[in-house]
Amino acid sequence: MKDLIEEWRKKAKQEYSANRTFLKKIKKSKGKEWDTKAREQHEVAFSCIDCLQCANCCTTLGPRINPTDIRRMAKYLKMKESELVETYLQVDDEGDHIMKSMPCPFLGADNYCSIYEARPKACREYPHTDMDKFASKPNLHALNTLTCPAAFHVVSALRQIG
Repeated sequence: MKDLIEEWRKKAKQEYSANRTFLKKIKKSKGKEWDTKAREQHEVAFSCIDCLQCANCCTTLGPRINPTDIRRMAKYLKMKESELVETYLQVDDEGDHIMKSMPCPFLGADNYCSIYEARPKACREYPHTDMDKFASKPNLHALNTLTCPAAFHVVSALRQIG
């Protein structure tokens, strides 16, 4: 599996510019057909890609943690919100809460999330390839192709379609 991940990383870097150009092009179309096509490819990607074999998002990305996430995570961990913030979070340059350290402190050695049921919204929605208005976020999807093999699959498949 490690070889497949390295192969994807290399290909994602090589195709980044083409993917970004394509995604900017479809943003101009403003058609909902891209939502349907992206959702279809999202299903295909996640039928053959096992996040537990990769976990790249959990080792390299620091999600934004909103107040609802803080409440949910603290309750799940049976700790005070202030304790959760002090122990695990910091405030970034934009004023958002993010993890103090990466990889995510809740990521286990087996790539399972120890707070999966209470994970932040950003983690629940990642890699955003099944979101409404897919075409409206070209920069997000282009960047995600470099972090997530499923996002790369979705964008590559969409490029082939059209």
